[in-house]
This record gives sequence, C-alpha cells and structure tokens, in this order.
Amino acid sequence: MARRRRFSEEPFGPTVQALMAETGVTYRGLAERAGLSAGYLNHLVHGNRPVPSNDVMATLARALGVEPEHFREYRIRVITEKLEAMPDLVDRLYKRYAE
Repeated sequence: MARRRRFSEEPFGPTVQALMAETGVTYRGLAERAGLSAGYLNHLVHGNRPVPSNDVMATLARALGVEPEHFREYRIRVITEKLEAMPDLVDRLYKRYAE
C-alpha cells in the first residue's frame, strides 16, 4: 500500500525529483519500477515533455510510494473533470472568484 503524504504543492517534475531523492531511487531504478524509460522520466522531470496522463502519473505514484493525488496536476484534472459535469457550479464559482 502506498504511504500517505501531504499533497505536493510543487509542479510535477520537481515533485517527482523530490520523491526520487527522498526514496533514493535513480532514473533507471524508477524506470524499472514503473515500466518506463529512464530518458522519458528525465524529460518529464526537467519539463521537456508535458505532464503525463493520469494513468502514467498513477504508475509513477505507485513506484514512488505515494497516491496519485500527491501530484498537483492529478488533483487539478480530477477537479476539472468533475466541474465539467456541473456547469451551474462553474458559473457560481466564476461569479464568486473571477472578480
């Protein structure tokens, strides 16, 4: 079971890099755990590739011992998907916070 940690407030790349440092895993080690290439991970960490899909984030989260929700971008996508299904709420929130 993945360990519970406070959610990250940092962007995806720095968050992955911090988790790698915390767990002492290298790009190759993480690549092996996650079934991804070390080069791809390096590109993600350094912002040379877009933030990956939620499925890839979930795979990386498991490999790093956190929940997918640890990543800020994952949480934003989940919220966005929920909001898209509730246009009335979007309107109310917009009126309240857009000013």
